[in-house]
Amino acid sequence: MAIQRIIVCFVCLILCSQQALFAKESKAKPNFIVIFADDLGYGDLECYGHPKFKTPNLNRMAAEGARLTQFNVPVPYCAPSRATLLTGRYPWRHGVWFNPAPDGGQFRNGVGIPDSEVLLSEKLKQNGYATICVGKWHLGHDPQFYPTRHGFDDYLGILYSNDMRPVNLMKGEKVLEYPVIQANLTKRYTDRAVEFIRENQKRPFFLYLPHAMPHKPLAASEAFYKKSGAGLYGDVIAELDWSVGEIFKTLKELDLDENTFVIFTSDNGPWFGGHTAGLSGMKSTSWEGGLRVPMIARWPGKIPKGQVIDTNCGSIDIFPTILKQAGIPVPTDRVIDGKDLFPVLTEQAKTPHNALYSMKGNFLFTVRSGPWKMHVKQSPRQLLANQGKDWIDPRGPDGVTIIAPYEQAMPDQPPGLLTGDRPAPMMLFNLEDDPGEQHNVAKQNPQVVARLKKLYEEMQAQIPDSIRNFNQKPKKKAASSK
Repeated sequence: MAIQRIIVCFVCLILCSQQALFAKESKAKPNFIVIFADDLGYGDLECYGHPKFKTPNLNRMAAEGARLTQFNVPVPYCAPSRATLLTGRYPWRHGVWFNPAPDGGQFRNGVGIPDSEVLLSEKLKQNGYATICVGKWHLGHDPQFYPTRHGFDDYLGILYSNDMRPVNLMKGEKVLEYPVIQANLTKRYTDRAVEFIRENQKRPFFLYLPHAMPHKPLAASEAFYKKSGAGLYGDVIAELDWSVGEIFKTLKELDLDENTFVIFTSDNGPWFGGHTAGLSGMKSTSWEGGLRVPMIARWPGKIPKGQVIDTNCGSIDIFPTILKQAGIPVPTDRVIDGKDLFPVLTEQAKTPHNALYSMKGNFLFTVRSGPWKMHVKQSPRQLLANQGKDWIDPRGPDGVTIIAPYEQAMPDQPPGLLTGDRPAPMMLFNLEDDPGEQHNVAKQNPQVVARLKKLYEEMQAQIPDSIRNFNQKPKKKAASSK
């Protein structure tokens, strides 16, 4: 009996040691949080120069980490930008190069992120991470595209933009609420995000928090509505900032702060009422106002405090950067366009990119290399240029969605510069000297134009014919000579 008790005790000791070691290893793995605003302009935050909007929590995040000033997205609208963040690949590779929409007809239904793509959520989940998506998905609204089919343990949110119909709030794979009171979305998303952190405080986790705001229709909860003194848009920004504060408050309370890498950024530039901080253009244009977004990264003890980093990089880099910090190999069976951004965040290393590219529709539009940016295709500086404050949005609110239907931003509130040389193909700008893209210097720099055109042609050749020729009318057959 004595020998049996000794054996039992020895076995228990081994099991306890293994459990303790596993717990220690799990706790040692870093947590990751990506907060992704929708249509937030480069100048919409106080720490990026907005003259009226107050963002104390994001200001503090920037002061305690790194604020990037040359952070780009590959497409100036929603879905392709989101797929790029989660795959590290340009839209012509991951296949989501336009916006799925439940009310967009056959062209925008039945499409989404392919099963063949490897998402950040899938890689992290395979390596023991708890994962959740809270907010806008927009990588397909049919069941095979749901977040829960692509590496997320749970989901709460609207599967597409908040101005598309129907505005269904989903929980997991079921409709939780319809119609949605959009004024409560930021709070509900924040509450679920905080709950998820608490639920998984003893294991590594990945929280992907793609907020609905400030995408139109703008909506803020009663606690923030008419409180900012800067209009409805200012109220929305104040509530987003509060949400960030709640996340950090929870991390500190649970002693997770120093083991959590947090990124805050946006999917593209602003709609009307937003601010580009002196950049040209807006959402859905290929000017800097559509493609350059705020990005703040914070990780106490890892990322030095108070940095302002001017290095060219982009959302395409988030995928490999997080995988590297998780100790997970980046896939080698496909092209990963993103690069590890951590040397930039920790040592202000030079850009890892020879060039960055942007796309609109099924065409490449711009090439960015160093200070130079070439607009291969022509893009307007403003949408709805002939409309004013009486414009009627064809995607009006669906049901009980907002609390301020008459305070929405209109085309008479353009977010970016409208001045400058008239848009044309093959324009060249030096963004160091001319960040507002006012003066086309292509004629003065033929060698730069030739170099960027070569880069464009090399990348253009990698775009599949199925995308390049999509929706194009077939050429007429030549007349017979007989």
